[in-house]
Amino acid sequence: MFRDSDHEYGVPFPGRVLPGTQWTTTGLRGVEPPFDWARIFGRQAPHVVDLGCGNGRYLIASALARPECDHLGIDVVQVALDYAAQRANRRGLTNVRFVIGDAVTWMEDYFVDGSVEEVHIYHPQPYYEATDRGRRLLTPEFLARTWAVLRPCGLLVVQTDNRAYWKYVQRAVEKHFDARVVAGPWPDAPGGRTRREIQARQKGLVVWRMEARRRDVPLAIEVPSPDFDADRPRHRKRRRM
Repeated sequence: MFRDSDHEYGVPFPGRVLPGTQWTTTGLRGVEPPFDWARIFGRQAPHVVDLGCGNGRYLIASALARPECDHLGIDVVQVALDYAAQRANRRGLTNVRFVIGDAVTWMEDYFVDGSVEEVHIYHPQPYYEATDRGRRLLTPEFLARTWAVLRPCGLLVVQTDNRAYWKYVQRAVEKHFDARVVAGPWPDAPGGRTRREIQARQKGLVVWRMEARRRDVPLAIEVPSPDFDADRPRHRKRRRM
């Protein structure tokens, strides 16, 4: 049975549960491309996308804080989306939706060019095994597609607790984005924007954060492929023993 806890690892979850008469429905199924924001949300508004949204902690907080924006969370894990949708439903949110799907497919097939204000990517899977490196999300092709989907001056947000991935991202975004490193916790969520961030910080891991604005014209430079050694953290090695 779903239980809406007020805390995750000691950090309060955004918002509060409303009376049942105010609950909404935020889960989407059977969506066909292209994604019709106006039909789904019933209005014209800025569009915010969270790829790999997990249990929806960031997206729900943003939807509560920015009712003027429409939010879409995408993830491949159904149970995580179920938690996200039920939490959003119980908070009576009408400006957020959650859908199961692959991030690359949605970026390529569902979002038309120049249709999104913000793309958020928190803790993309680093894939530690060399044979899995081709599955990494932030490839040159993906970053180019993100640039195309974003509107002028659109925002790409990336966060990771993997040092190698962070070093790669800093180089990879330069062609299409003007990046700014965010020092310290997010001002809007000092305890952590995501469940993964809260866990990482409590384990003593460093978390790196970036806000990157879309360039009007990409630079004439090559973007490296994400063929790096992700350097599996020691605490994960011990867990596998």
